[in-house]
Amino acid sequence: MTSSQPHVAANTSCFSVDSMDKLTRIMHEIHVEAGSGVYWEGDLADKLYYIRTGKVKCTKTNEDGKEFVMYLFREGDFMGQFDPYSDSRQSFTARAIEPCTIGVVLKSDLEMLLWQYGDLAVEFMKWMGLMHRLTQTKFRDLMLYGKPGALCSTIIRLANTFGKATPEGILITEKWTHAELADTIGAARESVNRMLAEWKREGAIDQRDGHLLITDLSYLQQICHCELCPKEICRL
Repeated sequence: MTSSQPHVAANTSCFSVDSMDKLTRIMHEIHVEAGSGVYWEGDLADKLYYIRTGKVKCTKTNEDGKEFVMYLFREGDFMGQFDPYSDSRQSFTARAIEPCTIGVVLKSDLEMLLWQYGDLAVEFMKWMGLMHRLTQTKFRDLMLYGKPGALCSTIIRLANTFGKATPEGILITEKWTHAELADTIGAARESVNRMLAEWKREGAIDQRDGHLLITDLSYLQQICHCELCPKEICRL
């Protein structure tokens, strides 16, 4: 996939400038090469990660070894999980898809901050709620309305994240291959090819120089039973 400037706020937008300053001061910085893991499913969940630069995808692997792309995190996003249990394990694998500079927050240091600053604690609860809703909606995409519903939802998320309004429709300014789309819904690339070809015949989507163009958003919304979530939730 090619890089493009996202059109939605980072998931840290629920933190005030003062709170982000406090969090930044307890971070230590690491550099991760493209293709390398930041953390792995099953690792001890004793850290949070703040993406200063770069892009990271979080994936979940099923029993058959099929990998699902669950999240795409970018500059300004927090990732990782924060549970009240000392032996909690990471539910996803995070892998850099371009060179990244990442701030690492130890759980023990974060707990100290949350004890000291009530405003930060409330904002952190909001962040946890946001991430919980993101996970809920991703599993909803995969489980309730089949592969067509999941693919429609992914395209709508792409539009919310990288969409640009044009006279012809919503142009997704970041290029995604059919194989990358397939990984987001756990489908074969050939299945994605067939669905996209059908929706193109129906006049719901088109392509411009390798970029997806949504020409009938309501058509896609009907297939995935879109709940019109805010863009902070309906994003990659």
